[in-house]
Amino acid sequence: MRHRQDKVRAIPHQTRRRTLHTLATLAAAIGLAPLAALPALAQGDAASFPNRPVKFIVPFPPGSGTDTGARIFAKKIGDLTGQPVTVENKPGGNGFIGVQTALNAPADGYTVFIGSNSTLSTNAATFRKLPYDPLTDFAPISLLTRGPCLIIVPPNSPYKNVEELVADGKKRPGALNYASGSMSYTLYSEWLNDMTGMRTTGINYKGAGDAINVTLSGTVDFAVVDASGAIELVKSGKLRALAYTAPQRTHLLPDVPNAQEAGIPQFLAYNWVAAAVSAKTPPELVRRWATLFHQAAETPELKDYYKRQSTTVIMSSPAEMRQYQQEEIQRWKQLASRAGIPLQ
Repeated sequence: MRHRQDKVRAIPHQTRRRTLHTLATLAAAIGLAPLAALPALAQGDAASFPNRPVKFIVPFPPGSGTDTGARIFAKKIGDLTGQPVTVENKPGGNGFIGVQTALNAPADGYTVFIGSNSTLSTNAATFRKLPYDPLTDFAPISLLTRGPCLIIVPPNSPYKNVEELVADGKKRPGALNYASGSMSYTLYSEWLNDMTGMRTTGINYKGAGDAINVTLSGTVDFAVVDASGAIELVKSGKLRALAYTAPQRTHLLPDVPNAQEAGIPQFLAYNWVAAAVSAKTPPELVRRWATLFHQAAETPELKDYYKRQSTTVIMSSPAEMRQYQQEEIQRWKQLASRAGIPLQ
């Protein structure tokens, strides 16, 4: 299958990997400790913060789950503060462009990074020389959301279920292509390859939105993507979903089998989104942001939005988010090592 070289980059075929059945802990261990009480707001400047426009930096193109989440939080925080909150997309470079944009901005609290498991954990486990450290360069604000993925194929795909996809992937090793919107999706797709014994070739794109679009157009054979960005396209028949990577079906797509029904019970793939600022930001402003994000999460409009997206709001304290990042980085390192995926 041919691809435009200015948009995609083929991922070299990986050596055969050992069975990853123990990696069910990736999803099983994803629960959080009870939410700790947030520190009281600092007096003075922090109490009146923000008093001018704010910018949210998203390291993916418009249309991704991270992007849509950033926009709904931006709207609600703008309503709460009376200050405009704009979303600036900086896709590309495995999220590095967005990360550097956020870290190069003044550490005055007016630039917030809205990242995902890719930029805030996966990259630290899969790159030999990462140009930033997600644990030391960023001050965590809060985890925001977590949601399952969908395994999607083009609407005219010959594959009606995961079994048929896997059978062809085994019959024609390396012939089928999958779209990857980030390193997290690459790991999930390679995990699926190893779990099922098929062999497919990955193609890198700038974000989940791009991965969805090329699957829709038939440029690739399948993709593992954030469910929130693909649900409406599946409903409209523009995409076909082979599996919902959770223990239960979603009421939004009642005809799409869950992981167990699809024959891949251990493939519980989730994506999460979180907010952070430069580590140089004054602590009182980090606490102020944590309070604002929690207030936004309690609004009926935001709760209703995520209910319709089959996504769970999982707000945390800054300390809980830091602990969660540390655990995720170790989990991803184990997955990459067991899957035989070399460091980038």
